[in-house]
Amino acid sequence: MVQAYWHIGQIIVEHEQQGRDRADYGKGLLEALSKQLTERLGRGFDASNLRNMRSFYQAFPNCDSLSHNLSWTHYRKLIRIENEQARHWYQQETIEQNWSVRALERQMGTLYYERLLASKEKQCVQQEAQDKTLPLAETNKDYLRDPYILDFLNLQDKSYQETELEQGIINNLQQFLLELGKGFAFVERQQRIRFDDEDFYIDLVFYNFKLKCFLLIDLKIGKLKHQDIGQMDTYIRLYDEQKKNEDDNPTIGLVLCSEKSEAIVKYSVLTEQKQLFAAKYLPYLPSEKELKKELEKERKKVQQQLSQKQGGENE
Repeated sequence: MVQAYWHIGQIIVEHEQQGRDRADYGKGLLEALSKQLTERLGRGFDASNLRNMRSFYQAFPNCDSLSHNLSWTHYRKLIRIENEQARHWYQQETIEQNWSVRALERQMGTLYYERLLASKEKQCVQQEAQDKTLPLAETNKDYLRDPYILDFLNLQDKSYQETELEQGIINNLQQFLLELGKGFAFVERQQRIRFDDEDFYIDLVFYNFKLKCFLLIDLKIGKLKHQDIGQMDTYIRLYDEQKKNEDDNPTIGLVLCSEKSEAIVKYSVLTEQKQLFAAKYLPYLPSEKELKKELEKERKKVQQQLSQKQGGENE
């Protein structure tokens, strides 16, 4: 994605604008390009995003200077830095320190580069920055979503089976990878692992080259059950024992279900596990009414968690 967006920015500047910072007819260019690209390639090419791509190319005119360790969101933050030297310094530090987007934003907001240059006690500034960014480090959960929108599968009929859901994902693997998130690559479907004299088959296996670990996905139609969690927990343990390489991080398991049970999430190993997750998938784009309902549910959940936390602190 980063490479593709850089090349689009290059085309806008070098071909559409003939190397100038702005085209003679200004905003109309990006609006026209947005319409053409959206018709041909789908979403993600609105005028504001094209403006970011143009700024991306202008800020990093050498494609070789780009890093596959940084996401498009990282670069969207970096292109806001006007000072070229500071921009490249933040880029290098983000790579070397493995800063998340939030950590990078924090360092930019506190003028870390400028304070480091001005300070005589550079070690103190560096230690303070390290202490502040540690809680902002990305976790496995940051690479997963809830819910996943699988509208591209066209599963309007509610009578579909798990095998049809799995086949639909395989048939639309590119779209599923985009929905899955950053850094994922497909490994295998129905991968077999063995325990004693019994074979288990994992629906879908992916690898995340940023987290450096495998992701196992078990597809479920209907409500999340305790045995689904237990089964995935077994898969993770077996996979770490049989498939994981020494330089890989512990395997992640994701139970992808059509209906999530908050009670099971709360009163199962999901609350303690950092490698085991459950998420809901939607076979269609939610309506405005459904979105409002989900947002209201999430708002109540956050308020409840805050109330419980404040109650614990008062005690």
